[in-house]
Amino acid sequence: METIKIGGFAHIKAVTIGGDSPVTVQTMWKEPLSHDDLTAAAQRIEALSKMGCALVRFAVPNLPAAQTLGRLAGLVSMPLAADIHFDHTIALRCLDYPIAKIRINPGNIGHRDKVRAVLEKASEKGVPIRIGVNAGSLPQDLRQHPAAEALVETALRELAVFDEFGFENVLISMKASGIADTIRANRILAQRVNVPLHIGITEAGPLVAGVARSSAALSQLLAEGIGDTIRVSLSDSMEQEIIAAREICSAAAELASLEGRRADRFAIGSGANGTATNGVRIVSCPRCGRYGFDTHGFTSRWMTRLYALEKNITVAIMGCEVNGPEEARHADLGITGTGKTVLIFRYGTVVRTVSIEEADDAFAEELELVQL
Repeated sequence: METIKIGGFAHIKAVTIGGDSPVTVQTMWKEPLSHDDLTAAAQRIEALSKMGCALVRFAVPNLPAAQTLGRLAGLVSMPLAADIHFDHTIALRCLDYPIAKIRINPGNIGHRDKVRAVLEKASEKGVPIRIGVNAGSLPQDLRQHPAAEALVETALRELAVFDEFGFENVLISMKASGIADTIRANRILAQRVNVPLHIGITEAGPLVAGVARSSAALSQLLAEGIGDTIRVSLSDSMEQEIIAAREICSAAAELASLEGRRADRFAIGSGANGTATNGVRIVSCPRCGRYGFDTHGFTSRWMTRLYALEKNITVAIMGCEVNGPEEARHADLGITGTGKTVLIFRYGTVVRTVSIEEADDAFAEELELVQL
């Protein structure tokens, strides 16, 4: 099949994916969406946006779910995406609402006329569609082929249908659970198409294993300039997925700089408004038998709030006063302690000494000063 060039970028409400735009971070809602609790969902989406998430995807298994997601989409500024399988009428219903993006696997939607109906309505509404190809849902005739080549061939077949119907507002993802297959498939496709690529490891696993696998594949791809939006698929919370994706983008920026490639694509926007900022970097010690300050507990309490900051600062959370300020001398703000005493420092110099009970409040006050 010849190279297909039908797009280059996609507009998802105020977010542009592809071209020279920054790599965007997204996640997926973890539970069925409740029609009766949309206010709480909207509040959580706002918090995810502040952490650097640009888009949240929702599974939409039926028409009532489409209606619920449509109502939620009208309550939030962040783009929401609908993930649809098997029934094209669900996609058509979603397009009646301000849902910003549709994800379909054309291979299980059915006859090409059904795909065409979705494309025509999406074109009319100006809504982009992601072609989502997974290693577990390949066409029958490709299942005995090497996984990477089969993923690419499946994506090209589906893209050819979009091309035939003149639909250009499209993204592609090809996801496998294997690192090598994911890297190889995306490298091949990036040479074949001019379409924004959504990259990720599917079913990556629990937190530690999933982050390790995703980092190995995605930081390498991003450093090579492959990938326009990223999701780290973890058996964990959405917040952890966002943090992992941000850190992978940060690692990719360092790799890209080392190899003389562009690193400015990895600035983390503050969510749907696309404000470019790298955000906070947390440096924390792993803790040992010498520790005098509970780094684990403090990091857990503060992690989400720190990742919501838009300032480019480094925060150090260290376990003991012996090495804390010295090992984190580069930090804009740090905290450590011993016994019942907590030390807060800037660039290795202690600026405040408080009790354990006062630590969180004092740290919050000093954090506000650092942001000025």
